[in-house]
Amino acid sequence: MKRRHLMLGSLAAATPLKAARAQAAWPAKPVRFIVPFAPGGGTDGVSRLICDQLSKTFGQSFVVDNKGGAGGNIGTVEIARAAPDGYTLGLISVASHTINPQLYSRLPYDPDKDIIAVSRLALLVNLLGVTANLPANTVAELIALCKKAPGKYSFASSGPGSSLHLSGELFKVMAGVDIIHVPYKGAGAAYGDLIAGTVNMMFANMPSMLPQVRGGKVKGLGVTSAERSAAAPDIPAIAETLPGYVATSWYGLGAPAGTPEPIIAKLEAAIGEALANPEIQKRWKDDLGLDLPPAGRAGFAEFLAADRKAWEPALKASGVKLD
Repeated sequence: MKRRHLMLGSLAAATPLKAARAQAAWPAKPVRFIVPFAPGGGTDGVSRLICDQLSKTFGQSFVVDNKGGAGGNIGTVEIARAAPDGYTLGLISVASHTINPQLYSRLPYDPDKDIIAVSRLALLVNLLGVTANLPANTVAELIALCKKAPGKYSFASSGPGSSLHLSGELFKVMAGVDIIHVPYKGAGAAYGDLIAGTVNMMFANMPSMLPQVRGGKVKGLGVTSAERSAAAPDIPAIAETLPGYVATSWYGLGAPAGTPEPIIAKLEAAIGEALANPEIQKRWKDDLGLDLPPAGRAGFAEFLAADRKAWEPALKASGVKLD
């Protein structure tokens, strides 16, 4: 009996040691990175660039897995419910942590308890693009055009309740125009119809819309930040025509609650290195029109509180409430 107790004691002592060694070796296999949106939008591009950097840093593949639907809730729930072993991470954003908690009466996850907000990855604005043949070249001209024909013009979004949808709803209220919302399953799916003129306009994240504008496929009329974006200083802020209009976004990296601290610390350090990389900084600013946030967990909770308050006017103006 005494020998059996000694053996059990040895096993119990070995279990934490084994876990510690596993954490120290992380990652020992590919890591799944869930993106809660369809391919083709800004979330997808940023996630793939970050995963490429993390793959180089750790010597293991970080594989993007798009799980779109329900305004990002489907993929976010997968992040929240995944095993907290460091092998499932994901993109968190203004949708998962700011808008959806206020938009849905019942949310299948708690953003503050179920997911560790490891680091912000990017700060961004939305860009209002209109089809190339629309007879409006400024925000003021667009407002005048829409007022002449209420209900004639439409705006696309990546889905009901998304930051792109709410940017349009806030515009409708503040500009006093009647334009029709046409939701798509992701921003990427909407671009074909926008370019063809099937829909007339779209508020989209800068990383996916700016290349369309620079390529001459659509006209960029205004950005949704309070001031012009450093990435596209030639495009006015919508607030220059509609004072007080602001609707900004962000992307971050999240891990399931309970993920061991050593793994979170490794991720924080790796994200810090990635955002300090001159190549990433150039891609963020020059190619994608993104601003660089502070890396890591420090200040993230305060940022979230301020962001939720900032989006309240758009949510109220939209009148949207989802179950």
